[in-house]
Amino acid sequence: MKFPVEQILNLPDMKVLDFQEVVGEEIIITIEKGVNYSTCPDCGKLTQSIHQNHWRMIHDLPWNKKPVLLKINRRQFKCHKCKKVFSEQLNFVEKSKGYTKRLASEIVQQILNSNIHSVAKRNGLSDEEVESMLKSQVSEILSINLSQIKRLGIDEIALVKGQGNYLAVLVDLDSRKPIEIVQSRRIEDIREVLVSWGIDVLNEIEEVSIDLWSPYKKLVEELMPNANITADRFHVMKQITDELDTMRKNEKKAAMSLDDKSEKTRKLEALNKSKYSLLKNEDSLNEKQKLKLQSVLEVSPNLAKMHALKEQFRQIFDTTKSWGDSITKLLDWMYDARSYFPKSLGTMVRWFGEIVGYFDGRTTSGVVEGINNKLKLIKRLGYGFRNFNNFRLRSLLNWHFSINSP
Repeated sequence: MKFPVEQILNLPDMKVLDFQEVVGEEIIITIEKGVNYSTCPDCGKLTQSIHQNHWRMIHDLPWNKKPVLLKINRRQFKCHKCKKVFSEQLNFVEKSKGYTKRLASEIVQQILNSNIHSVAKRNGLSDEEVESMLKSQVSEILSINLSQIKRLGIDEIALVKGQGNYLAVLVDLDSRKPIEIVQSRRIEDIREVLVSWGIDVLNEIEEVSIDLWSPYKKLVEELMPNANITADRFHVMKQITDELDTMRKNEKKAAMSLDDKSEKTRKLEALNKSKYSLLKNEDSLNEKQKLKLQSVLEVSPNLAKMHALKEQFRQIFDTTKSWGDSITKLLDWMYDARSYFPKSLGTMVRWFGEIVGYFDGRTTSGVVEGINNKLKLIKRLGYGFRNFNNFRLRSLLNWHFSINSP
């Protein structure tokens, strides 16, 4: 059977010397460069003086589901001018690697939708070989231009719920992509990463959106003197919904202690399974959820008032256009809510400048929620990522992967 060898190879600079198909195993293609000269890397002179032949076997992309091995003659030349001996350049394979760049890129692409172990098994490679490909391609496939960052988001993610092990996620809010994942949210670890970016990059950052954690604020003030600090509106909103949910639990507990059985039943029927209807945006509820919400508001005047205040708070951030009007409405809301959301108001007073900073450019880290969900999925699929560095690389590739190799 005839095979289109040149089509299989697809390396225009290389000449096919031999082709072998080992039945039931692999295809072996023997190749060398199509020209009989090379350029000396030291003095730039052309030479045709071959010092010696050097044969090596490397893995290439499979063809028709069959593994392909390239038997390459990487010739050594001797320069007549400077007398140096050098190996000719092969731009499709890294020095000392046993695979082509394009195979490594294909393997990385597969990893994005799977994991190291499965990809290794599918391609007849070891976990270690696939891991090596992943690491060796970093400089080519991770192209993060830090000099373009103007608006930065800092948030964290707990990959295993309830275990308290947090990673810090740094996000370019303009490109909506993560630019770094830090192994913990310890300020020392985050500072080390930020400092590595260099003063020039940090000085160009104009705005940073953070959650309501003072160590983040101090770190930004220390390292990014030209950045305005904005409290992420979704974390502010979470303060409100958490306090509302605490009241829901208290109301349910109070209902359970009622002596009047009919009243107890009436209230518990309304309050049971009401968390979603009460806490989520009212305009996003379906008809069944709206009926549940109405029943909750009917049995609890406290929850009715707090829910109304929660919706008013969201509307201030969603619909108010003018910066001055936003501040006025926010202050009015704080006055009305002082008896219902004392804990949230205490936080808002401490962070008032950063909260109203949102109305300048409406900067938010809301994109981080989608990023965090994807990171959790990667973690669940991540058999073979035996350490944090592998997980970090695998994660960043989802947003910054590009195939540059020939």
